[in-house]
Amino acid sequence: MPSPLFPQRLAERNVPKQGARRTARAGLLREAGNPGLHAGGPNSLLAPRMRYHIWPDRPSIGSSSRMTSTGAPLADTRQRALRDLRVSVTDRCNFRCTYCMPKEIFGASYRFMPRAELLSFEEIVRVARLFIDAGVEKIRLTGGEPLIRRDIHELVAKLSTLSGLRDLTLTTNASLLTRSRARDLREAGLSRITVSLDALDDATFHAINDVGFPVSRVLKGIENAAAAGLNPIKINMVVKRGVNDHAVVPMARHFRGTGHILRFIEFMDVGSTNGWRLDDVISSAEIVSMLDEAFGLEALDPQYRGEVARRWRYRDGAGELGVISSVTSPFCGTCTRARLSAEGQVYTCLFATRGVDLRRLLREGASDEYIAGVIAAMWTRRDDRYSEIRSSATVSGPRIEMSYIGG
Repeated sequence: MPSPLFPQRLAERNVPKQGARRTARAGLLREAGNPGLHAGGPNSLLAPRMRYHIWPDRPSIGSSSRMTSTGAPLADTRQRALRDLRVSVTDRCNFRCTYCMPKEIFGASYRFMPRAELLSFEEIVRVARLFIDAGVEKIRLTGGEPLIRRDIHELVAKLSTLSGLRDLTLTTNASLLTRSRARDLREAGLSRITVSLDALDDATFHAINDVGFPVSRVLKGIENAAAAGLNPIKINMVVKRGVNDHAVVPMARHFRGTGHILRFIEFMDVGSTNGWRLDDVISSAEIVSMLDEAFGLEALDPQYRGEVARRWRYRDGAGELGVISSVTSPFCGTCTRARLSAEGQVYTCLFATRGVDLRRLLREGASDEYIAGVIAAMWTRRDDRYSEIRSSATVSGPRIEMSYIGG
């Protein structure tokens, strides 16, 4: 099994000595600044293993980081706006889900990031504010498991005051979502919550989370979130053939009529450690067919451009559900998301191999104007479309692990 790709460790082996001495103001950036070296870029798997790209001068972005020099809204090379930011607050998790953090890799001897390497809450808020200035309207807190991060409600409180932010959400496995924790998050300003749950029977769920955590405690966490008003609650189920596909209909039956929105996610080749094979993918079309036969479904229109889930509702009015089809029906063409890792690397694709090092800029004294320029230059050079060009060659290449930048 290949080792997971984490940029801080690769950087230790591959940073050019001269480049390593450059300051933030010299523009020390990851190769994500070059669209040809992105995951999905034309040279993505043939790129040299140089981890840094030097921009000697700050990129010109005009009078506002939200606008290009021509006055048009900030957009990438495929005319996709920057609207969403996923913020990972930790690389740690108390589950060892086989499709995300397999125990064989992330075992007792695995070295997670020390606290000093993580962005502080103040640094996260600063970066978030600059992304909002660049056009971001929605922030989702992720991990690892974000509730492992101590006093996470304090970060929520700081983020919730940012002008221009319309939606502040969090994705969790709900194992630590006590009634008081849910209440603290809601009072701090969290809008709503998404819970990961891959089966309703303990035998299947234990086999997936690989730590023996019971379904009942996740369901209790969902109940606590609902009581706190973190609605609508979304439930994410990753479906893998031969593992939990038998649980699709029971999951739908359980959450029908509750007001919660169940979403079925195709098993994806995120990272390099989950043993992904195309044969293991249950397509969204198969899932919809199963549910239509069991309950009767009809399609709903998207709520906004770039919505990742295709929406369906029960014909009898018992609510709605969604399917996320990254493998069989990619949505790269409308993707508006950037991802901030817990140590301050920014990635413009879930399947990326390289990121832009904002922590270095933050800690070496770069100004807001300078960092805003870096963000704008990164996004306007973006060319990612991994899922549209997925092949045996791309699947075999190295990628950042899901637990490092969130799902």
